[in-house]
Amino acid sequence: MGFSGAGIGSDLLKVIERNGLWRKNGIDVRTIYLSSGTLMAQTLSSGDIGVAGFDTPAMLSLALAGNSLKIIAVPINRLEPLFVVRSTIKTPTDLKGKKVAISRFGSGSDIMTRVALRYWKLDPDKDVSFFQSGNTPTRIAGLVAGYTDAALVSSTGVAKIVATGCCRVLADLSELPLEFANYGVVVSGTLLKNQRDNVKRFLQALIEGIYTFKTKPDTARAVLRESSGDADVTALYERLSKSFRDFPSPETRGIQNVIDSLPMPKARGAKAEDFIDGSLMEEIRKGGFVDKLFGKAG
Repeated sequence: MGFSGAGIGSDLLKVIERNGLWRKNGIDVRTIYLSSGTLMAQTLSSGDIGVAGFDTPAMLSLALAGNSLKIIAVPINRLEPLFVVRSTIKTPTDLKGKKVAISRFGSGSDIMTRVALRYWKLDPDKDVSFFQSGNTPTRIAGLVAGYTDAALVSSTGVAKIVATGCCRVLADLSELPLEFANYGVVVSGTLLKNQRDNVKRFLQALIEGIYTFKTKPDTARAVLRESSGDADVTALYERLSKSFRDFPSPETRGIQNVIDSLPMPKARGAKAEDFIDGSLMEEIRKGGFVDKLFGKAG
């Protein structure tokens, strides 16, 4: 499994790995960190990985380009990062003429940044300039050094940068009234066909990881303290616990909103249903796995 981003997605993977949930569900998963959603898309396209998380926008761009990919789970169905700016920037209007950092063009950070700018009635192509710098750690470094004026920062990275005094949170994007399949799991069509049972076990471990995050706060908080460098992660834990969906089945509206936000011509008129496979999640639901996990059945 390839994953991109040093935020909530990687924290969930740590919870899964440290609680032995891959093995418990009968699979061996090796997670590989990739520096951007765009690079992850290239790696998935080459066949070096079979599962990708959690940059849904970048994966959908790859699917629209003709690759056989399916979204099989969406743990978070809204914009999640925080929009962090230099302290001199007080309102979205102040972003005009400023430099905004993203990981890579076409990545999730690029797409989500554009969605936020449009929500604030700014033109991403005219009102700001983009700087490709990499994931959250490098974007934070750029903000602190003053090389860039604004960037998306994962919730686990905000405390570090605000503590420096250089920057402030302009907006918590999770508060925007928009369904957006921000964090999703995508598999290649070949893997889904040839290793269907293993993919199902993967999803069971993912669901159990979310359950563990929500029901074992001490375990989750230990991971968050490690990721954020902040001793008090109470507010952060509550925020992320609410963000995770108990049953992360892929849903049409959030995925369609991602497709509609993509700048490529092939996205126009594309339908979310063509990029979803919810059959394994439905099998898991009908099989009673979730009811047993949450104590709703014997």
